[in-house]
Amino acid sequence: MKNLSIALLLALVSVQTIAQDKDYPAIVPGKITTPWAANVNPANPLPDYPRPHLMRAGNWVNLNGSWEYAVLPKQEQSVPATMQGKILVPFAVESALSGVGKTVGKDSVLWYKRVVSLSPVKNKKTILHFGAVDWECTVFVNGKQAGSHKGGYDPFSFDITAALKKGSRQEIVVRVWDPSDEGPQPRGKQVTKPHSIWYTPVTGIWQTVWAETVAATYITETRQTPDIDKAVVHVSANVEAMQPGDVLLITAWDGTTKIAEKTVADNKETTLPVANAKLWSPANPFLYTITYTVLRNGKTVDEAKSYFAMRKISMQPDANGIQRMLLNNAFLFHYGPLDQGWWPDGLYTAPTDEALKWDIVKTKEMGFNMIRKHVKVEPARWYYHCDVLGMLVWQDMPSGDLGNHWESRPGIYGRATDKQRTAESELIFRTEWNEIMHDFHNFPSIVLWVPFNEAWGQFKTKEIVEWTMQKDPSRLVNTASGGNFEDAGHITDLHNYPEPLMPHPDLFGKTTVLVLGEFGGLGLPVENHTWQEKNNWGYQSFKNNTELWNRYAEFINRIPALINKGLSAAVYTQTTDVEVETNGIITYDRKQIKMPVDQLFQLHQQLYKVHPVMK
Repeated sequence: MKNLSIALLLALVSVQTIAQDKDYPAIVPGKITTPWAANVNPANPLPDYPRPHLMRAGNWVNLNGSWEYAVLPKQEQSVPATMQGKILVPFAVESALSGVGKTVGKDSVLWYKRVVSLSPVKNKKTILHFGAVDWECTVFVNGKQAGSHKGGYDPFSFDITAALKKGSRQEIVVRVWDPSDEGPQPRGKQVTKPHSIWYTPVTGIWQTVWAETVAATYITETRQTPDIDKAVVHVSANVEAMQPGDVLLITAWDGTTKIAEKTVADNKETTLPVANAKLWSPANPFLYTITYTVLRNGKTVDEAKSYFAMRKISMQPDANGIQRMLLNNAFLFHYGPLDQGWWPDGLYTAPTDEALKWDIVKTKEMGFNMIRKHVKVEPARWYYHCDVLGMLVWQDMPSGDLGNHWESRPGIYGRATDKQRTAESELIFRTEWNEIMHDFHNFPSIVLWVPFNEAWGQFKTKEIVEWTMQKDPSRLVNTASGGNFEDAGHITDLHNYPEPLMPHPDLFGKTTVLVLGEFGGLGLPVENHTWQEKNNWGYQSFKNNTELWNRYAEFINRIPALINKGLSAAVYTQTTDVEVETNGIITYDRKQIKMPVDQLFQLHQQLYKVHPVMK
């Protein structure tokens, strides 16, 4: 199946938009913006179908757009009688694109309100979906509490059928509390006082809000796990309110050609054969489609489409006994940028889907085959674009709980040892990490899970890593990128700035894959394209593009020798500038690329030509 067909499936999912108040909030002035900021349609921002792995025919309603908002003291529990202004959802309240640009903080709560057009349908259910809300939220529909959720990075939904009134006008209210870096929750690089490598807080709704009407018996999720060695894909689906006698028909397709089909009578996992599989890789990102159909007396009750890829990530020693990382049972050096996914106009949220995809496209054009998604989780469409374009992804868990209770004993590389977390913090971490791994399981581009970064909130390392490995045996686990190294996981990951180095093969190479999880950080502020005019920085700064290119090329030319010694991957810091950091290959506003794209592509090819002899 051509990847275009996957995109066509998404495009064919029809969308209903909501008539809105034409009093749209204007972008907050004073900061640089990306080229796509001007393309944001305030009547229908980010209109693209948000859930690539469960595409259901029929109308879905995009609830993005102009909402009312209010920021009130935290102790205020009642829905405010009067709101304070308009906010453009799904852009965080601190962002320019939200039209607000205010900081909320731990002592306040953010309220949203909007009246939408949603008519109840007899014998059907209405599901309200949130892509992500940072951090704790409670949702009310027509004054009734529909549900609550904690977690800034995982999607969630509520069945709001019972709360709907007759007619089409329904009031949705959302209450959000987010303590940023003053709370126990994962928050990545958000801080109340941005500086250095720490950035502006992101509070509230920052991904698409939408609703759909489904049958009383409906598919809530699907799961696809390939096994290329056995030429099968393991598949399952969760079906809500499945009745006695109902069956689930699962069909796999290569374009319009049916390649496998099986009927199951419950929600248990089964396997579909995939003969002569077309293996997914950066060079050939081939995707199969799959259809799940709930049948009752031979008639379709519900149907959803998804996709999968046949690919494998694994490790194996080479002829010298050094562990190597393999893709589809062959060595492939992973090389990519540290990608933090921040935007000067939308903060956590890209202005448009085109912008979201553009970063990946440019990364690919530069000759990278991997992206390390750094202490942030993206909307599902970002991973979908990686699947379609052929980009390997290392997925970090967003860090948090960085303060208090550090032990002083240094680790192997002079870092602090595991810290002690509160019981609340640990529960929050485990809950959200579990949800992230579960919700993003189906994206074949994700090949590594990274629970910890640089000992930021690192705790119970061996226990957490072993749990992660048990949760998803289909991927490798990078124990702690640049953090405290312990006898756990698949990978030993060194950070070194600015020059490329590697973990010592004699110490770590016999049992773990050796990677350079961060290096470089070469800075070049470009006038009129920086977050602030002065006091920008990089790990090593340069005065012009030529100096930057020469130093970068010098570093890349050293890496083949490291690959021969046992290095399996490297991560360069970073894709774009972010706020006062100017060590991106691309400026923060995405308007200038600091090194020639075609020269980068050619320079990087040498990294993929080193092929160690395998045992």
